[in-house]
Amino acid sequence: MTIAVYTTWAWMAFEIALRVRDRMRGTGSTAGDGHTRLLIFVLVAAAMTVASFAGIFLPADSPLRFPGPVLSWQILGVALMWLGLVVRAWAIAVLGKHFRTTVEVDRDQPVISNGPYRWIRHPSYTGILLLTLGFGLAAGNYVSLLLTTVVPVYAFLRRITLEEKTLVATLGAPYETYRHMTKRLVPGVW
Repeated sequence: MTIAVYTTWAWMAFEIALRVRDRMRGTGSTAGDGHTRLLIFVLVAAAMTVASFAGIFLPADSPLRFPGPVLSWQILGVALMWLGLVVRAWAIAVLGKHFRTTVEVDRDQPVISNGPYRWIRHPSYTGILLLTLGFGLAAGNYVSLLLTTVVPVYAFLRRITLEEKTLVATLGAPYETYRHMTKRLVPGVW
């Protein structure tokens, strides 16, 4: 689990750098955010914190622990976490100056449909969900996996609902067309 914690720290450093970048650019206003950035932070942090301690309280022979060697689950989980970090970074790089950690859309912003946006509308959120899913797998038990999957998905669905309303209101028909051609979070599925 230690490697998963270090990976989480790397992810947090990346997120802090994004906030600093927003501040330096004079962006990142939470006015249209509906408190979703705070909600995501609190719920994801709470889910991951509880998940990291859940295994401590489970007996070694608990049916709630994953079968097989713990190290295998940790390796799989950390690999998924790094994949999530790469997907998030890729999505942010493709959006470039239009990426924000809050719900803000530039009036002159084009609809981005290249890179990971070719397949899904919210790849940076998919990246975070891969990170949290990987953390749950690395914890090696079903309680942690459930927490790090369900809680973040709930938080991001609230954000996506608000963000898509804002995108439609600002970008109009081009975004509506794009929306009908792509899935939200999982390519070809959902």
